[in-house]
Amino acid sequence: MRIYPSDSEIELAAELLVSRYNISPQLLGELLGRTQRDRANRLLQAVGMGRLTKEDVARLVVMHRGANLFGGSSREVRTLRLRILSQLPDHKIRQLFDEFKDKDSEITQVARMYRPLSEKKWFADGPWPRAFVTAAGFPEIFAGVRERVHRPTVQEIPPLTPVPPLQEFQKDLKAKLLAVMEREQERTRCVLSLPTGGGKTRVAVEAFIDWMHPRFANGQYLIWIAQSEELCEQAIATLEQMWGSREYRFPLRVYRYFGGRDVPVEVLQGGAVVASINQLYNRINSEDPALDRILANTGVMVIDEAHRAVTEMYDVLLDRAEELVGPELFPICGLTATPGRSGADPVSETLRLVGRFEAHLLTPDLGPEYAADPLRYFREQGYLATPVHKPLQGREYELTPDEIEDLDSEGDFPAAFRKRLADDTDRNRLIIDCLLDIEPNIPTLVYACTVEHAYLLAMMLRKLGRTAAAISGDTPMTLRRGFIEQFKDGKIQFLVNYGVLTTGFDAPKTECIVLCRPTQSPVLYEQIIGRGLRGPRFGGTETCTIIDFADNIKRLGAPLAYVRFEQFWQDESFSEVVS
Repeated sequence: MRIYPSDSEIELAAELLVSRYNISPQLLGELLGRTQRDRANRLLQAVGMGRLTKEDVARLVVMHRGANLFGGSSREVRTLRLRILSQLPDHKIRQLFDEFKDKDSEITQVARMYRPLSEKKWFADGPWPRAFVTAAGFPEIFAGVRERVHRPTVQEIPPLTPVPPLQEFQKDLKAKLLAVMEREQERTRCVLSLPTGGGKTRVAVEAFIDWMHPRFANGQYLIWIAQSEELCEQAIATLEQMWGSREYRFPLRVYRYFGGRDVPVEVLQGGAVVASINQLYNRINSEDPALDRILANTGVMVIDEAHRAVTEMYDVLLDRAEELVGPELFPICGLTATPGRSGADPVSETLRLVGRFEAHLLTPDLGPEYAADPLRYFREQGYLATPVHKPLQGREYELTPDEIEDLDSEGDFPAAFRKRLADDTDRNRLIIDCLLDIEPNIPTLVYACTVEHAYLLAMMLRKLGRTAAAISGDTPMTLRRGFIEQFKDGKIQFLVNYGVLTTGFDAPKTECIVLCRPTQSPVLYEQIIGRGLRGPRFGGTETCTIIDFADNIKRLGAPLAYVRFEQFWQDESFSEVVS
């Protein structure tokens, strides 16, 4: 399924907007966003390409909105549809109105048909959008892209599909986890830890399938809790792969309990419940009977990204479970690549995490070399890529008193400061110059300062001749998945994002990561760079280049996170300053 227009389709759409329909510069600027237009103008001038023409703005609008060019209900989009409809021949307007008018409409004059048509609800790739773009002469992709693959709330996974075997250290870790659970039973509290890219999800799923197999038959549930929809879908994909490899006689029922989905009580009959902590928390507050049924019959609870498990939402969840099944609860296991915390009070938060899991920390038995330096060991064995660290000297900034106060309370750079970086034309020129220096065949993840910054960088890269896409938490899931797949397939070189590709994202062939946003959080930093550290024994690369924009930020307490990873880079021969 295509999700993004081709270069020729972008050119045709921009030409139609400017030449055939004479869309005004003002409306084009509003569609792009005046702030984004002004940023793009400044950045183009900084790289010596002059100011944007009307044709440039139209092209950027089409690049930015993509297949969703005419989608949505904003005033600007409805005005765009109205301007186009008002220039179509009368006979086309009558045809469109006759087919899509409201049943009780009595309008007979063409001049009165434009507005109700322009305000019709736009369902991506629906009959009305397809008719609109056809009548207006735009390529059909601009009717929008909708989810083609139905992801059911309840899914059954059949057995008997072979998968690659676990590595020896993974087998040992799985055995260790099962031994703890056999010994401790309902009292099991543990954390399974592997370096990012070490396959902790695969190990955990295999172990818990073995543990839960007889319990599934008795109507019990494996609850797998994750932070985001991406992590939830990653867990389901691994469950599907692992259950499908077993010689079991019955399918595994999986329930998607995230993204606002409802699980009716009448469909519950045991299986794997993959849930987001946000939905669990909200459904406890709304007294969802399905959740109570699940908690009362839980065989094991798995908490992915367990370093987050000290929040109030987990307190509420476990308190509710205790009300239903008693103080011993059921086995609870956390998964993490970072079994510690880095918030405002990391010592007390780490103690809370250890207390919650009662200090059962499970790691591989790989000898003193692994114990001394797990990352070095995994790199030398080919499980992880070797990071080539390149701090790029950026600019100098001084935090304002308000920003310092926000930094102290939030534990990381506040939104106002990141927006200031995103608006800095000189810094953005350095970023663009750096990205253009990367060879066109190098798959690169870019971490922007804000959502708008991600879209700006992607737009400028496309204008300058590179393949790029931007995603954020606001990107529709269909487009997000599509862009990620295109990046994995090598059709997009730069995948620019803000706030989404930190966990649960797997693209083993990523060769370069560019951090445009500063952070003081070692947890966030490790999660980001971990996206590119899959080694050749796991289908990844020998090396991955990590480019950091090392701005000099004055009046700063704790150092930037990458400075705290000095040992991670092994020695100075792996560190190279880009000028």
